[in-house]
Amino acid sequence: MRSNVEEFIHYLAVERGLAENTLESYYRDLIGFCTFAAEVAKVRNVGEVTREVILRYLLNMQKEGKSPATLARHVAALKSFYHFLLREKLIEFDPTLNVDTPKLARKLPQILSVAEVDRLLQQPDPSTPAGLRDKSMLELMYATGLRVSELVSLQINQVNCDTGFIRCTGKGAKERIVPIGSVAKECLNAYLAYGRVKLLKIPKEEALFINQMGARLTRQGFWKILKKYARKAGIAKDITPHTLRHSFATHLLENGADLRVVQEMLGHADITTTQVYTHLTSRHLKEVYNKTHPRA
Repeated sequence: MRSNVEEFIHYLAVERGLAENTLESYYRDLIGFCTFAAEVAKVRNVGEVTREVILRYLLNMQKEGKSPATLARHVAALKSFYHFLLREKLIEFDPTLNVDTPKLARKLPQILSVAEVDRLLQQPDPSTPAGLRDKSMLELMYATGLRVSELVSLQINQVNCDTGFIRCTGKGAKERIVPIGSVAKECLNAYLAYGRVKLLKIPKEEALFINQMGARLTRQGFWKILKKYARKAGIAKDITPHTLRHSFATHLLENGADLRVVQEMLGHADITTTQVYTHLTSRHLKEVYNKTHPRA
């Protein structure tokens, strides 16, 4: 069974171009299932797995206190795996066919208000190289809605301040072009002219954002920087890099942006992922209505 899983992971990497983190997640979940199937259900190969074995596995996970989101992720992995096996004619029937994915309560993402974003963006000190970098990163995150992995992966040649666009690589190695806006562009120009050259210690380093050692800034490094400025800004919310992405999308929609345009800028493959932000804007409209209408 393990060899089948490895074959499937290879297919996801080569044919589908999934990210390394996604591949590791699929592999971990499927190996966990294979171990259960072999040790508890005494299954010897993928063709012997039945719907009952899968349900036993999910029930066991439920008893261990796994969340509905974790169960749903495992079901999705198993369904993809068995669809692949069926297509490759390695099995005769799909045991996941009548296995339902657990329904999840849609959790609305936390966002910052426009005033909170303004306070946050005012915190870095642009008179220092590190402050210029931090100001540039925060402005760029809010201007584009980039994922933190996309931000720290940026190379110098992916930024064009003259045209006001950046070229980033998102999930599944998909590339997209995103506008950056005048304020973020101004900050990037200042960082490239005065900040990055002072931080640079490795002449051939192509990373856009670099740390005090002159190497590419990491996701963890940006997370610490964001937390520091959130505390300085007096923001009590437990914000993450994704909070800026959520705020970017919500503020665009609140100001009349088209949902399809926001989907394109966020790099969402499915518009239903973007639609969660319409719930936030609807809630905002209701709050405004309740505060301002005389008969609300």
